[in-house]
Parts: sequence; structure tokens; C-alpha cells
Amino acid sequence: MTHKVDTVWYTRCPDPTPLGLAARLGWIDDEFAHDDFAVRTMHEVPDPSLQMSYVTHHQRYSIRQGGNVPALWAKASGADTRLIGLSWADEYQAILTLPDSPIQQPADLRGARLALPVQQTRIDQARAGALHGFLVALQLGDVAEAEVTFVPIAVRPIIHQKPHMQFFGGYGVFAELVEALVTRQVDAIYVKGAPGIQAALKLGAHEVIDLRRCADPNHRVNNAAPRPITVDSALLRERPDVVVRFLRRIADVGYWAPAHAAETVHYVGQETDAAPEIVRAAYGRNLHLYQRLELSTQSVTALDYYKRFLVQRGFLPRDFDLDAWIDPAPLTEVGRSLQLHYA
Repeated sequence: MTHKVDTVWYTRCPDPTPLGLAARLGWIDDEFAHDDFAVRTMHEVPDPSLQMSYVTHHQRYSIRQGGNVPALWAKASGADTRLIGLSWADEYQAILTLPDSPIQQPADLRGARLALPVQQTRIDQARAGALHGFLVALQLGDVAEAEVTFVPIAVRPIIHQKPHMQFFGGYGVFAELVEALVTRQVDAIYVKGAPGIQAALKLGAHEVIDLRRCADPNHRVNNAAPRPITVDSALLRERPDVVVRFLRRIADVGYWAPAHAAETVHYVGQETDAAPEIVRAAYGRNLHLYQRLELSTQSVTALDYYKRFLVQRGFLPRDFDLDAWIDPAPLTEVGRSLQLHYA
């Protein structure tokens, strides 16, 4: 029996995601153009409850790709979702200081005041990312957590109402952190992604470390790496065919992008509201080679490590079995289809 579906919803974060590229290329609309149900993006509907589903994933018959912290938080909070795919494109993650700061390398962070952003939101993914980034830098510099002071800095929450970043005062989402650094309230800040590198360049900051250069995936993992694709379990149970078709169009990006480097940068620039040179600086000149969907042991292990960090630090309400959350069946079926198509 085929269940009746009126609307399939999807949403993504303003970052380099295969889902975002598939949407920009028109492949999602094309795939379902002749079906008897609508496929809509949550970004196009000015409904606060619908917008909040980016975080809570409460919307029935919805698919999401974006930061892993909201996806993990939603699952830990009781959302009935399944993880059906991951993509991993390392992004700029840096600890910044002022040009005249004596802090030049991670070992110099001993005794420093480190900015921790604080958002009045259900899940503070910005604070989680900054804390993890600082802790990795401290570990690499052989500095104990007790040897630094974390300074809370109130920042404005970013609401994902459009598929691009909002900017404040030329420093983007990091404006309040930059202000705290410039006014000497703190000695170092953590920034990431295209807005992070724009802030670093505008400020002329010194880069203490860029964590994406680390060899250990557990050092590079953050809210944006890896980026999970999660689906409402009702849609997966009732219309697995729709989920597979949707996932197939996302997976097609991984085969299209390697032959379309410039176009990949162009579309990611639209997603992140950044110029091509900023996109390349933030996400690497081989960004087009990192748009494949996967559920590799390395990526799943890194995500599980980050989940445990979030639980231990109080960002998630409870722990859960990550492996049990994963349903590999849709991606396995898509993989068979791709092998036949691209053979």
C-alpha cells in the first residue's frame, strides 16, 4: 500500500552541502515535478514553527542536511528521525588573536582569556563549536583547560530564514566576538567557515591555528563536519521510494561536482553569500571533490566522538546509540543505482 503524502519538506544550512547544490541546480524540483505531492523548502515559507524544524526536526515528511549539532540534539530530545547519509567538506576553523598579541601559537594560550559565544537558543551550537575548537588547540599546545579562562560573550542567534548567512557590521555572525577581541575583553576568538575567514581578513587578525589542517578527524570535527542528512521516520516508513529518489538526486552532486569545479564554487557562494575567492579560502580549492554522500566508518566514528563530547559538556539532554540511529538502506540502494548509471 502506498501512503498518501501531500507535501515533502526539506531544509539545509547555508554551507556547502550536496543538498544545497542539488536544490540550486534544480534537480530536486525536476525529480518531483510530475508527482501528485508537493516538494517544498522550508526557507520559502515565513512560518516560525516551520523554520524551527531546522533545529527540532519536528515537521512530518521532512528531510534535512545541515549542522550535526541540531540533528543530534533533535534525536536526543525525542525526534523520530533516521540518519541516512553524511558529507564531509572541511571548513576554515581558526583561533584568532590581534596582530600585536603575544599569542602566536597554541602553546601561548596558557593564561589567555578565550571567548565563548552564548546564544539564547534551545541548542547553542556556536558555543559548542567554539569550546571544542579551543579544547583541541589547548591539547595541541599542551595547555590544560584549567590554565585558561573562558569568557562568555552574548551573541545574536542566527535564524535560518534564508539559505545564506546574515551579516552584522561587516564582521558577519562573529561581530560580537570581534568586538570583544578588539576591546581587549578577551585574548582569542574562534571563527569558522566563510564568515570566519571574512572576519579574519577584515580584522587583519593573527591566525594561531587553523584546525582543518589537523590530520586527526576528531580534531577537525565540528558542527559542519560531517554534515548529516536526516529524515523524518514516518516518511522513510511510509514512502521509502520518495526518500531514495530524493537521496539519489543529492548523491548525483558527488558525481557532477568533480567535473564542475567553478560551478560548484559559484553555487556554494550563493549558499554562503560569499565571493568565489572567499569560498575557496574557507572550504579549499578541492571543494568540488568533497561532495560525495557516505556513511564511512571514519565519518561515523568522528560523529560519534562529537556526540559524546556534546553529551559530556551538557549540550545534549541525553545520550543515544548512534549506530542504531543510522539506516544505511536508502544510501545502499542509491549506491547500486549510481554504479549502474555511472559505470
